[in-house]
Amino acid sequence: MQRRSLLACAVLIASTFVSTGAAAAAATDPSTGTVSPSPNAPKRGVVAGAQNFTPNARNAKAVERFRELNRARVKRDDVHQFWGIEPAAGTHDGFMATQSVDPSYQVSSEEDFTYTPTIKAAGSCMEVTTAYSQVMGNEIWAWDWCGSTGPAKQLQMDDSFMETYTTTVNEHQAYSVQLVQTDAATNEWGAYLYNQKTKAWELFYSQSGSDQSQLNYGWDLFEIYASTDPSTGNAYYCSEAKSVVFESSSIQLRQNGAWRPAGPSDSPWQPTAEPNPNDYLCPTLKFERAGENDHWIVHQ
Repeated sequence: MQRRSLLACAVLIASTFVSTGAAAAAATDPSTGTVSPSPNAPKRGVVAGAQNFTPNARNAKAVERFRELNRARVKRDDVHQFWGIEPAAGTHDGFMATQSVDPSYQVSSEEDFTYTPTIKAAGSCMEVTTAYSQVMGNEIWAWDWCGSTGPAKQLQMDDSFMETYTTTVNEHQAYSVQLVQTDAATNEWGAYLYNQKTKAWELFYSQSGSDQSQLNYGWDLFEIYASTDPSTGNAYYCSEAKSVVFESSSIQLRQNGAWRPAGPSDSPWQPTAEPNPNDYLCPTLKFERAGENDHWIVHQ
């Protein structure tokens, strides 16, 4: 009788452990109604298909143009605008989100970049962005902020990427990305993408050193570098992205080993909570604060 009781207890403990482990591996995001990856899922392997950025006559010009736009902010008929959250330094040493992706979106102008969603932790050595451009195509970039201050890794939005790293969120495809500080002494950071097949975070890019952005906050943003279509007076992307949804959900911060949803106290909306779409050269643009600073949507 005693042995049967002990066996029953062992089975109960084992089943509780398995159940708890399963809950840790996947959690339902109340804002989207979909299952988002656990920030504490295993980290193993590297992102398949990721390549070191190799400058050539075409893409080097595009990158320099991007740097020029970034420095100038606004130049002639160009506009650089952004909207989203900016977690302050000291509030986190890790940052993650689930980012929308749409390979069908095509940018027509060589001058333009739709750089969204894009994520960078405060002080981190990289920014991971969903980058749409005419010159370089549609890719996921790891932009190095501690070394070259340019794209260090690039990953095409091809069928393999979509099948391996994306899942359906709010009726469109999205991938999950995590940036974490792995060594405070050297300011080493790792950027990881979540493999939907293996249920593990895979290394996309790592770097250490001093953050050269010189900004005391991070960001998770909708960001455009756009030029004006003279036939409409709007930005080219306004018509090209008419049916595209730009969304960032399940946004979380890590501090002292614990993850929490981004909130008003640590991740304010910037540059304003209610932006004017005309400032983005697209009067039909809509900005939705879909969560308590942990979920945003931009669409028309």
